[in-house]
Amino acid sequence: MTNIISSSSISPLICFFVFFFWLGHGGAQGIQHRAAAINGADKIRSQFLHLLRTRRSPQVPLTVEPSKPVRHPLFQQVPTPTFSEAMESCPKADIKNLKEQLKEENFSLHTEAGEQGRLPVLILSLKDSKQKRRPAVVFLHSTNKNKEWVRPLLEAYASREYIAIAIDSRYHGERAHNLTTYQDVWDLIKLADYLTQRKDIDPKRIGITGESLGGMHAWFVAFVDTRYAVAAPIIGVQGFRWAIDNDKWQARVDSIKAVFEEARVDLGKSAIDKEVVKKVWDRIAPGLASIFDSPYSIPTIAPRPLLILNETPTKRARKAYAKAHSSTNFKLIVQPGIGHEMTSLMVKEASDWMDRFLKQ
Repeated sequence: MTNIISSSSISPLICFFVFFFWLGHGGAQGIQHRAAAINGADKIRSQFLHLLRTRRSPQVPLTVEPSKPVRHPLFQQVPTPTFSEAMESCPKADIKNLKEQLKEENFSLHTEAGEQGRLPVLILSLKDSKQKRRPAVVFLHSTNKNKEWVRPLLEAYASREYIAIAIDSRYHGERAHNLTTYQDVWDLIKLADYLTQRKDIDPKRIGITGESLGGMHAWFVAFVDTRYAVAAPIIGVQGFRWAIDNDKWQARVDSIKAVFEEARVDLGKSAIDKEVVKKVWDRIAPGLASIFDSPYSIPTIAPRPLLILNETPTKRARKAYAKAHSSTNFKLIVQPGIGHEMTSLMVKEASDWMDRFLKQ
């Protein structure tokens, strides 16, 4: 049976647009001083949300469609990965026969019209929990993988009384093959619509983390949607403009190289260079190397807790958290010599971060 859910996504941002429409048509005489109350974080969020809406397929009511577990998940890499020490290292509660104690939910959310508007979701939780409303954590997979790949992490979080959630990013897993960027953020906004209406989830205690591509999506949705109360992007945050200017874009490009190779051919280039990289980012993610880059979007997450793993943040982030009197809510951990790889230390640090702020 399909359930229809009324969407309440990000009404403050919608109000922001209405406010400026009204202001521009003379309705704000005598209250111009209120404009100062709209800070830079609200402005950049509204710009990003506007961009999302201009790139959308027609909107549909958010619906839930039950589905079956995926027995043979699609991996878009050769050889197919079979084990990750980092995934298996996440702290677990000592529960006998844990797998038998877990409740598994498989369903799809319909977030917009079109094939890619179907969002496959996997949720694990303890069957017999004494908590009426539990904290929730969303973990997002990396490029070429799928929601089933992160199952060891979901099991670990679920054992510790979290509702643990994973999705297939667009063109991954049950959603086929190719690439998008900001569209995945829309899915996560709609996922928050759904999670905040569940009776077993505390809507004020939803965290999000992810690896590589998933870490980048976690960063962006934490920036645009304040319902994600805690964020811990793993090898997902970088300064895209800085990387282009300083020829440090290779690791990110190599993770989705086919896209850049296609652009290289279209531009008549013999090799991928900074011009190709800039053209691709401008095409699939407008503003990624400018107004929505990490120096501008990361500070808007303050004062919500933010842990950045193995990336270098800007000074603006620290200043934003200091200004919000929440310096202890910001943390950077860098493992030298690791490169673009998620490690057991990163998984544990992200887990501890969630416990620190969501299990209070």
